[in-house]
Amino acid sequence: MTAQTGPFQLPPLPWAENALDPVISANTISFHYGKHHATYVKKLNELVAGTRYAQMPLERVIAETAGHPDSQKIFNNAAQAWNHTFFWSCMRPGAGGKPSGAVAEAIERDLGGYDKFRESFIKAAVDCFGSGWAWLALRNGKLEIIALPNAGTPIASGSTALLTVDVWEHAYYLDYQNRRPDFVTAVVDKLLDWNFAAQQLESSSQPRKAA
Repeated sequence: MTAQTGPFQLPPLPWAENALDPVISANTISFHYGKHHATYVKKLNELVAGTRYAQMPLERVIAETAGHPDSQKIFNNAAQAWNHTFFWSCMRPGAGGKPSGAVAEAIERDLGGYDKFRESFIKAAVDCFGSGWAWLALRNGKLEIIALPNAGTPIASGSTALLTVDVWEHAYYLDYQNRRPDFVTAVVDKLLDWNFAAQQLESSSQPRKAA
């Protein structure tokens, strides 16, 4: 993958392109990461060139452009660049199943246990109208499941993302065609990395360092 020109770079995948087979094929990853994700980063660099956003961390760009029509294009590409990087980290070959530890306790406390979480999370992803994302997020110390359209991201509302599933058609159409429920269910049951979610939960409880 060629390096991006500009302040924002396309991070490497955390696994090989074929690592998620057969749930997600190398062909899908090649297009999804190598074309879609790369294009968001490229476009973002073009949009922020010569602006104050070029000097900001990606998360701050998202937070400062969210909800502002005059910077909608920057938000869309920044959020999509971040969302995709986060999505890749949410999956791991041979993962899935039930979490343990603090994440399991939080799911039991806030969402009624894993089985109820699984049902609600899959439903949120499947029912997301058009393109978008389903998220497990932490807001004000409580877990919530939210579906956000287009480039929606918990960063825009100050929430902490723990896990996500991309339900834009380019995420699954080469492998599943119009069978979004099959795609989402397979990702949840076979790929979701609860260790990564636990890391996000733990880091959210740590005091932030002064700038």
